[in-house]
Amino acid sequence: MQGVITPPPHHHPARDARTTSHNQERTAFAQASDALQRHRPPSPVWGDEREAVSIALEWAAAHTALASDPKATARSARELQEQAGQTITAQGIGAERAMELFDQVLLPATRASDDPMNLAYIPTAPTRAAVAFDTVVSAANVFGGLWEGGAGAIFAENQVLRWLADLLGWPSDAAGVFVSGGTNGNLSALATARDHARRTRGGRPTGGWALACASTAHSSISSAARLLDMDVVMVPVDANGHLTGEALEPLLAADERICAVVASGGTTNAGIVDDIASVVEVAHRHGAWVHVDGAYGGAALTAPSARGRFAGIEQADSFIVDPHKWLFAPYDCCALLYRDPRPAAAAHAQHAAYLDSIDRGESNPADLAAHLSRRTRGLPLWYSLATHGTDAYTAAVERCLATARTVAAAIRDSEHLELLLEPELSVVVFRRPGWDLEAYRRWSHRLAKEGVMLCVPTAFQGEPALRLAFVNPSVEPDAVIAVLTGTMGEPDGS
Repeated sequence: MQGVITPPPHHHPARDARTTSHNQERTAFAQASDALQRHRPPSPVWGDEREAVSIALEWAAAHTALASDPKATARSARELQEQAGQTITAQGIGAERAMELFDQVLLPATRASDDPMNLAYIPTAPTRAAVAFDTVVSAANVFGGLWEGGAGAIFAENQVLRWLADLLGWPSDAAGVFVSGGTNGNLSALATARDHARRTRGGRPTGGWALACASTAHSSISSAARLLDMDVVMVPVDANGHLTGEALEPLLAADERICAVVASGGTTNAGIVDDIASVVEVAHRHGAWVHVDGAYGGAALTAPSARGRFAGIEQADSFIVDPHKWLFAPYDCCALLYRDPRPAAAAHAQHAAYLDSIDRGESNPADLAAHLSRRTRGLPLWYSLATHGTDAYTAAVERCLATARTVAAAIRDSEHLELLLEPELSVVVFRRPGWDLEAYRRWSHRLAKEGVMLCVPTAFQGEPALRLAFVNPSVEPDAVIAVLTGTMGEPDGS
């Protein structure tokens, strides 16, 4: 087979038995799939797609049922070209070959986000129910931008959004929408804030609009500001890394251009929750919109042990949380909510001759963010929540918080590691005294290549450090502690 190197055959009875069993299962699945498709006539353009459908569905079913793949590192485009070859051709390469390349070449060049030892960045660990239902969402092919096209699906999404609004302590007329990710959510919320200021303050101020945030805010905030032609006013944080109303007050008093303030509901680098209550009080006193970026940490609202850190969020104006981060949904999914959705509709609703017959009395997701076409990406979360119940979600988030505290305590008690701050949520930041950035990189790369653990270097207070993000309830803290104590004793990271 072109581009794929296969080893010479050897006789392994156990492996042969597994292969035979797999082939029998695949044959049975294909037969069932073909039977379900028997009433679908061949397309005049695409022909008979039964084989392509059966191959894809069989792989998806098997992959959902099995444990995650080992961790892996990216390969260069040159290596992938050598192994995969040209896949887009005039006549096509066929479904079997395309799936073979995906399974054997392309997917192994990605990282398994749901592996319990993937603790880098903010991984994702969706429930199997949510993953399986994502295939349902694709198969249903619902247009989720307007109520008239996706009423039932949007109704289900709105029940999830209501659950989130209740966690925020927001009124019954709060509303929201699922968008692709935190960047889109932050951009749409800040566009609403800017438009609301224009309407309520009588136009654009001299020098243009500005937003205020801490240096610890997510990079998407600065990106959104550039796209919205807004300046960014950086607010100094306190000794523990929090944005506070006390530090915000003089900046708002001195700069009338600031129409929005962004508070973090769990920074991605260190898991810090800003002092939301004081930020909201000061910002609202100066007529500024408050947006809470809870893309990672907002899931902790489900956990009684962490809920107190979000005091004041009930008065914020907008909020995001990414269910694909810590609410156990697959990529991509961000919930964007507004305490009062009317400013969002004023900013985002699209009007055209073919859209003017839309029933604006119903929930139209296209009215609340920078989009029109959208898949109903909130449905996998809905299905998983409806299946397992919200109590299970609380238990899963609490388990991650407990894991973070356990690992942090072990680091604190270690002879050769140093805990840099007590975890507020489920991110643990630490360092290995004596190691420089290159030592961290050597250690990180070696563990990734060996498939032991994914943990990448970061910076904390200007110094190289390491961080572990616990958003997978399947993580065993003892396994993480064993890796840290067993691999970080050498003074040079080798």
